[in-house]
Amino acid sequence: MEEPRKDLLMQVEGMTCQGCVNSVTKAIQRLDPSAKVEVDLEHGRVHVVTRAQALEVAQALDAAGYEAQAMTM
Repeated sequence: MEEPRKDLLMQVEGMTCQGCVNSVTKAIQRLDPSAKVEVDLEHGRVHVVTRAQALEVAQALDAAGYEAQAMTM
C-alpha cells in the first residue's frame, strides 16, 4: 500500500539563488520523484507535497548541504 501524501513545510538555511532552488528540488525529488516542491528563497522555506517523512526530507536536504528542519503548518 502506498504512503499517503504529506504536506510539509521546511525551514531551510543556506538557500541564496536559483541554483539552490534547483539543488533543493533535485534532492527532494531523488527521495520521492513525484514530490511537488515550492521554494520560497526570501523566507528560506520549502513547501513539499510528498510521500516521504519530514525527517527523510530534512536528511536529504542536509546531505545536499542545507540545514533543514520541519515547521508546523
